[in-house]
Amino acid sequence: MPFQFDHLRTLTTLVDEGTFDAAARRLHVTASAVSQRIRTMEQSAGKVLVQRTNPVVPTAAGDVVLRLARQVLLLDEDAAAELRRGDGDGDRVAVPLAVNADSLSTWFLEALAELPDDLGAVYEIHREDEEHTTSLLRSGTVMAAVTSTPEAVQGCVVEGLGTMRYLAVCSPRFADAHMGGRADMARLDRVPVVNFDRKDDLQNAFVRSVTGREPQAPRHYIPASSDFAKTILLGFGWGMVPEEQCLDEIERGALISLAPERPVDVRLYWQRWNLRSPLLDGLTSGLRAAAAARLHPL
Repeated sequence: MPFQFDHLRTLTTLVDEGTFDAAARRLHVTASAVSQRIRTMEQSAGKVLVQRTNPVVPTAAGDVVLRLARQVLLLDEDAAAELRRGDGDGDRVAVPLAVNADSLSTWFLEALAELPDDLGAVYEIHREDEEHTTSLLRSGTVMAAVTSTPEAVQGCVVEGLGTMRYLAVCSPRFADAHMGGRADMARLDRVPVVNFDRKDDLQNAFVRSVTGREPQAPRHYIPASSDFAKTILLGFGWGMVPEEQCLDEIERGALISLAPERPVDVRLYWQRWNLRSPLLDGLTSGLRAAAAARLHPL
């Protein structure tokens, strides 16, 4: 089922922009031309590729073709970047990545900043829980992801990055108000807790491991890593915080480590498309080195 290059670009643009009109503006064609290209692709595939909602949503078949389209466009842009090398900045390749919030707030952005500028990339970061980033790989939304899943998604390769260590912490004020002024683990399933979002099971899993009970506590939801840590520092509740974000506060007494002998280690992996791409190879090499310096070994 051959797809024309312009049609593959049209599909990615439509999904990225969300509507036929917006895609048409970006491609400098009419909305009817965008619609016709999509219909032609659907006739070639023998399947519907996008749901005509607002915004449009790829179907399962559309995810397959979208992944193909992004891979073809990446190879094309890699070649163009090599031909442009030495001609100044020129156009840069857009690289969509899926990364968990805690990696973003600790080591990942600094790792990107250390990459050589001649990679010629600009980054579109999709923030997603490390247990769910693989869904963005399967759909073709991103080229690579930081994930907690060691099994490679179809069409991808995977390698270990390292372990992010979390500590259960609360503020002294919170401990005084809710835990009798000490790290009373027996109360942990009933006192207020801070969760990142409704997908975040780290706190619940910790409670189950130390109390053997299902948590019944009131909970706050704070969906930003730095604000999550700040909320705990201010005494709203207890929570699991990356070691990098809380060791200084523990040392100066602003936070209490509730169970210093029971850290929680989350293994992180790097999954990327299985393509020979100078851009993805360079990105992978730089992130591998940064993770080795900033994360605990697997």
